[in-house]
Amino acid sequence: MRITTCALLLATTLVSNSEAAFGGSRLPMSMGTGNSFGRVFRISTWGESHGGGVGVTIDGCPPRIPLSRNEIQVDLDRRRPGQSRITTPRNEADSVEILSGLTPGPNTAEDEDAGITTGTPIAMLVRNKDQRSQDYLENDMNVAYRPSHADATYDAKYGVRAVAGGGRSSARETIGRVAAGAVAKKIL
Repeated sequence: MRITTCALLLATTLVSNSEAAFGGSRLPMSMGTGNSFGRVFRISTWGESHGGGVGVTIDGCPPRIPLSRNEIQVDLDRRRPGQSRITTPRNEADSVEILSGLTPGPNTAEDEDAGITTGTPIAMLVRNKDQRSQDYLENDMNVAYRPSHADATYDAKYGVRAVAGGGRSSARETIGRVAAGAVAKKIL
């Protein structure tokens, strides 16, 4: 009970201080629910649609699981934009890079990015290549929320507007979840 009271006092102080710092004209700061999911197999997604890239860090993957970039890429190709008339026309290849958590394994001849999981966190990145921030900044999107998008929800959660592409509320945010799902399938 005491920890909860201390946490509530700290949060109240943070909100009060943020209002004072902005002259009381800013909405109260609200804490987001985070970007991590799971307990034993935990994923944290990161990046924005108009930043350098998006990705995921997976913690809790057991060691000695054979894994290749190509296995993850198959699932990412299924969620790739530009495959139907109701999705964005941008054509991004969404090529995954495995940055950590893998050591070269016995099947490296057929896939140079294949290996064995080490039991340490696995970090994967997909670089953004076809972002068009000016499309959002040169029209009414910088003053109004986009219809049928999560811009208003993003603003309510984080207290900032991500005008160019929706930031974390972009569909590109699903890349990390899809990549993590491809790893989870290997464990199951």
